[in-house]
Amino acid sequence: MYKAVADCVFCKIVAGEIPSYTIYEDEIVKAFLDISQVTPGHVLLVPKNHVKDIFEYDAQHAGEVFARVPKVARAIKAANPQIQGMNICINNGKIAYQSVFHSHIHLVPRFNEEDGFQMKWADNTAKYDADQLSAIAQKISKEMEE
Repeated sequence: MYKAVADCVFCKIVAGEIPSYTIYEDEIVKAFLDISQVTPGHVLLVPKNHVKDIFEYDAQHAGEVFARVPKVARAIKAANPQIQGMNICINNGKIAYQSVFHSHIHLVPRFNEEDGFQMKWADNTAKYDADQLSAIAQKISKEMEE
């Protein structure tokens, strides 16, 4: 049986308590249409075991879940020849726009620049010099050793 959280909408979808438009399912994940359909074919891929966000995955589970992303992405693209690209996103924490606290990966097909989806990064290149970038990199690298 899967680790589930009683009030989690995605756990309920995995358990079949809430209907979904499932496009793929195996022992590790379930992939289904996002009801918001940011663009046609927008799919959510969720681990069947409840994991709140990226910070709760162990390496094995992450590998199992993320290994399925290319297969689902290829199927979405093959289903619609108008798809020109795809954004694959995972939001972690409220500040990062996570609204359901069961880890999920958005696969958002892209058709053109006016298809209703956009991501924007600020260009802060001028705010950081080499010493600042080096300090940030060293601090993160040190955490990788532990």
